Amino acid sequence: MPPQPGPSGWAPPAFGPPSPPAGPSPYGQQPHFAGYPPYGGYPPAGLAPWPAGSAYDPQDPLVTPPGFGVGGWFERVLGALRRSWRTLVPIMLLTQGLPAIAITLLALPFYPRPTITVTAPGEPPAPFPAEYFRELFVFVGVAIVVGVFALAIQCVGWAAGTWAVTRQAAGEPVTVGGALRYGLRRAPALWGWMLLVFALVMVGAVFCYLPGLYLMVALSLAGPVFLFERGNPISRSFKIFHARFGQVLGRVLLVGLMAMVSSLVAVPVQMIISLAGGPTGAFEITAGTVVGSVVTVLLYLPAWLAYLIGLVVTYAEQRAHEGPVNAARLAAELG
Repeated sequence: MPPQPGPSGWAPPAFGPPSPPAGPSPYGQQPHFAGYPPYGGYPPAGLAPWPAGSAYDPQDPLVTPPGFGVGGWFERVLGALRRSWRTLVPIMLLTQGLPAIAITLLALPFYPRPTITVTAPGEPPAPFPAEYFRELFVFVGVAIVVGVFALAIQCVGWAAGTWAVTRQAAGEPVTVGGALRYGLRRAPALWGWMLLVFALVMVGAVFCYLPGLYLMVALSLAGPVFLFERGNPISRSFKIFHARFGQVLGRVLLVGLMAMVSSLVAVPVQMIISLAGGPTGAFEITAGTVVGSVVTVLLYLPAWLAYLIGLVVTYAEQRAHEGPVNAARLAAELG
C-alpha cells in the first residue's frame, strides 16, 4: 500500500528501486557512469534536473535512506569497511601513520624536562627552572609547525580514502595509486579549509571546553562537504548539523566511540615501550621510542578507518534527507 499523505498533505517517500520512466531518458543523451543502471541511477550534480518521482534505493551500499535509523547507518559502515579496507590500510599508513611518527620524533627532543627538586614535608614546591617556559614555548612552536605540514599529508589521505570508499560503493574500480593521485589533486584546497576548522576548534577550546566540543562536532562533516560539494564547507557543515542535530550528534559520537577504543589501547602501549629503555625513554629518541611510535600507529589504524568511513557514511545519510541520492551520484560528484 503506498504511503498516505498526512494532514499537511506530505507523504513519506516510497522506498524501493525507481521505476523506469516512460518515453525517452530524462537524462537525454548524457553518458551513464558505471553503477548507473539505465533510468535507475542519478546524474552527477549540474548535468540534469532531478527526475520527478525518483525514490530512494534501500539497497544502496553507501546511502542510508531516511527512516532506516542507526541500524541502517551501521550496516553501511561495516559494508564500506569490508569493501575498502584493503585499499584504505596502505593509504592510512602512508598519509596518517608516517606524519604521526614524524610529529613524535621531530618534536620529542624539544620537550622541556625540568629538574625535579625535592623539598621537605610541608614546604612549598620548588619553582620551575628559569629556562623551563622558554623550552616549553619552543616545544609547542615546533609541534605546531610540524603538525601544520603533517596535516597537508593527512588531507591527501582523507581525500584519497573518501574517493576510494565512494567509488567502491558505486562498483567502480579503485587502486591505491589512483586514490592517492586524486588525494594529491584535492589536498591543497582541503588543507586550507582544515587549517581554518582546526583554528576555530582550538579557539573554542581555549575560551571554554564546551564550545570547543560543539565546534568539533558541528564541523565534523566539513571535509566530506568540501570534497563532494566544493562550496564553503564550514557554513554547510553547520547547516547540516543544525538541521538534524540529534541524528548527526549521535552518529559523530558513535564514530568517536569506535575510534576511542583504539586510543585507549594505543597510548598506554606507546608509553610502556618507550619507558622500557629507562625513565627518560619517553622523552628521547631511542629504539624504544621509534618502536613505540610504529606500534602506536598500527594500533591507531582502526581509529582512522572509523573516522573516515563513519563520517563519509554520515554525510551520505544527511544528503539523503535533502533528496534522493545514491553512491553512483556521489562518486560522480567527487570527480
